[in-house]
Amino acid sequence: MSALIDRFFPWLGDLLELGGPILGLILIIAFVMWWLLFERLHYLYREYPGELSEAKALWSGRPDHRSWYAEQYRNELAGNIASRLTQHFSLIGALIKICPLLGLLGTVVGMLEVFDALAATGSNNPRSMAAGVSKATVSTLAGMVVAIVGLLAATLSERHAMAARENLPAHFPQTEGSRSA
Repeated sequence: MSALIDRFFPWLGDLLELGGPILGLILIIAFVMWWLLFERLHYLYREYPGELSEAKALWSGRPDHRSWYAEQYRNELAGNIASRLTQHFSLIGALIKICPLLGLLGTVVGMLEVFDALAATGSNNPRSMAAGVSKATVSTLAGMVVAIVGLLAATLSERHAMAARENLPAHFPQTEGSRSA
């Protein structure tokens, strides 16, 4: 696996060595977060219009739009689409919140390495402390960058999904029909 990573992403091995295992975890979380965000965008722009058209056709094909049963059917159609629109956004938000915390954990781990180097050498040699300081700063930077960029992308995607969700009732109007129960 390491040879595969080195072949396609030669800079990644150096970055992981510089940032330590916490940086690797941040990168994995970033990958999962972006995978989920791209899945949401795919749903919003590719699948949602088809599902909405299908649900509108089902509603339009129904002869009764006024009864209690029709209202329940309408609510089910809109509810299924609404739940699909907002799917995964809470998980994406949790992943965004975890990244800065992992960056902070990387800072603590890096500073522990600095203190360990100080204790081993008995002096304040900058060369012995450099690895720990770089690990601390790289993981903090990565956690913050992933969180900020993810937050912007997730907010825009979620706003679009919520706007579509708020407009759902307009797609299923109640027309004149029988008023039977």
